[in-house]
Amino acid sequence: MGLILILAGIAGCFLPVIPGPPLAYISLLLIQLTNSPPFTTSFLLWMAVGTAAITIMDYFIPAMATKKFGGSRYGIAGSFIGIFAGIIFFPPWGLLIFPFIGAYLGETFFGNDPKTAKRAAIGSALGILSGILVKLSFTIFIAYLFFVNAPWT
Repeated sequence: MGLILILAGIAGCFLPVIPGPPLAYISLLLIQLTNSPPFTTSFLLWMAVGTAAITIMDYFIPAMATKKFGGSRYGIAGSFIGIFAGIIFFPPWGLLIFPFIGAYLGETFFGNDPKTAKRAAIGSALGILSGILVKLSFTIFIAYLFFVNAPWT
């Protein structure tokens, strides 16, 4: 069961409808149910905090990157709207494309020039990719902990 959760967690790093890191974290909890639990309670609590932080940050990284690349609050709002529209209407590719489009439209609709809008949209896309990399890195770390501490090793 833990292996299935790890695989689903890795898939969830790319597919927005699957909560990747939380699923992978559950695999660590399953190992605790064995005869000799490998993790301390404080370690599991810190991993839970990390899992929650990464899951929440994943929604804010594109907006922060949009701002860093010169986007205004309109581009940030467009990026947020794009994230949720992409998740709802066109997963998983919509999550990569819609924040870009949302940031661009938010900037151009409220009077910014196309060059600024394009930079803000690129920032949004880079933010999405950064979020995926952070989630994937954390999930691979959890997978490592799982395999090293699995009862069959």
